[in-house]
Amino acid sequence: MGNFLNKHLPIEFRVFFRGVLVVVFVFILIPLTSLLIWHLIPSASLGVVVIDKTVSTQNFQEHQSLHWLLNHFKFTKRDGSIFDESKDYFGFFPGDKKEQFEIADLSGQTDSQKQQILKNSRLVYFSDTYGVYENDLKQEPSLTPSKKIYGGMDTFDLSFMKQAYQEEIDIIGEFNTIASPTKKEVRKEFEEFAGIKWTGWIARYFDELDTVLNEELPPWLVASYKKQHQEVWDFSGPAMVFLHENGQVEILRDKIEIKNTVPNIMSSPKSQDTYGIPEIVKYPYWIDIIFVSREFEVISYYDLAPTDAGVAKLSELGLPRYFPAVVMKKNGTGKFYYFSGDFADNPVSGSSYNFYGIEKLWRMFLHSEDYSQRNSFFWNYYYPLMGSILKDTYQRN
Repeated sequence: MGNFLNKHLPIEFRVFFRGVLVVVFVFILIPLTSLLIWHLIPSASLGVVVIDKTVSTQNFQEHQSLHWLLNHFKFTKRDGSIFDESKDYFGFFPGDKKEQFEIADLSGQTDSQKQQILKNSRLVYFSDTYGVYENDLKQEPSLTPSKKIYGGMDTFDLSFMKQAYQEEIDIIGEFNTIASPTKKEVRKEFEEFAGIKWTGWIARYFDELDTVLNEELPPWLVASYKKQHQEVWDFSGPAMVFLHENGQVEILRDKIEIKNTVPNIMSSPKSQDTYGIPEIVKYPYWIDIIFVSREFEVISYYDLAPTDAGVAKLSELGLPRYFPAVVMKKNGTGKFYYFSGDFADNPVSGSSYNFYGIEKLWRMFLHSEDYSQRNSFFWNYYYPLMGSILKDTYQRN
């Protein structure tokens, strides 16, 4: 065939023909094969309860990637249907118009209903309890934090979590589960029960603190800092912003107090082998800084690479050199995880979950230390971490 083409067809046509074959192979045959393999893999039933109170829009981004993973790994609900991010959770449900919404959370379930839910579940995931605020629906900036409409872990949530723990069901909590606006008495009860203590601090990397160059800086953040520091905000360039529940704002500047431009999530060789995660991944989003009891295994931790001045500043704030990022403790036949970051908040395409091996394609273009693309964290860290956890949960049950 090759000799025939070389003999009877002009070189321009042969080059074009080979190009067409490459296009067909890359853009048609590979996706079709990937789709076929995915459909040939058998499904498995896995009961999962998701609590998300931070759903101000119908993109459901605070838990969408979790539902995507459940569907991608072919876990179904008990009736065999796929997980629907718009329905399969408890919390805040936005309407078609900004002012329209519905609240359907655990407080609306009877004790017998909650017991039945737990009976059919092997994983409870608290993806976000921060809530929804007036400015979220108005989508307008404000010099002060806006009024809460709904949010915070409540006694119904905590009671449900403790009941799940008692029945040795796997539990995942992540930022924001117990930080503001959760009431202090609920948080204290959670801390005593879980063996996790919030320091009161949350932090986030910003790539530019010059308010002229970065219009996305929260106006209330700048206003709060100026109020506390003689009305001065003379920052520029990247930095870590630390915010305490009492309103205190502190800045750790790049190359002055910290050497890592963006926080590194570091994982030990053991964690890399167990969960398929990389040694280093950048994470430039909100984190909560916690202390954990000795019974927890630290799967990953944050490293800001502070300078001597940075270490002194952290010590002044009552904070350690390293912060836990992902921790786990065993609970009989169950496991309790906590993610100190907004890990489930990832932009993913809801229609792409049914392609086998799609993660390999994405990782060819998105390096684990490339934080310029938000979905880099999803493909390089959250995807393998949650894939390992979900499969482990299923296999143990």
